Amino acid sequence: METIKIKYFTDDIEKLDYIDGKSDWIDLRASEEVKLHAGEFALIPLGVAMQLPKGYEAHLVPRSSTFKTWGLLQTNSMGVVDGSYCGDNDMWRMPVYATRDTVIHVNDRIAQFRIMENQPKINFEEVEHLAGVDRGGFGSTGKA
Repeated sequence: METIKIKYFTDDIEKLDYIDGKSDWIDLRASEEVKLHAGEFALIPLGVAMQLPKGYEAHLVPRSSTFKTWGLLQTNSMGVVDGSYCGDNDMWRMPVYATRDTVIHVNDRIAQFRIMENQPKINFEEVEHLAGVDRGGFGSTGKA
């Protein structure tokens, strides 16, 4: 079992834990109230900084209810927190775009994360032809 050192920036949010035993993703909560109007961008503070184990990164995504509840889109689609982002002031934040006027309250669960091992070192070998089956160059059906 890996250990993650975590720093909380406030006592107003619940401590991190797995999502009700249903998943290996971990919820993240807003650590400040954020009011947004439709069309505005914000970096929502999540109230934590972490020192990930060597060789790991965190993948940060919205919860499935984030858009329905607050009308927020995560602007980078999926955030990747690499192991170098681990200082005392490196609080995690979620970049969002508001599609409607909304208010995010302290302790609202708006994001989730999991840690993943870093990709292994790879080499690229340039070739003239690939030995795989040609599927037509677009998606799974080959149809545009």
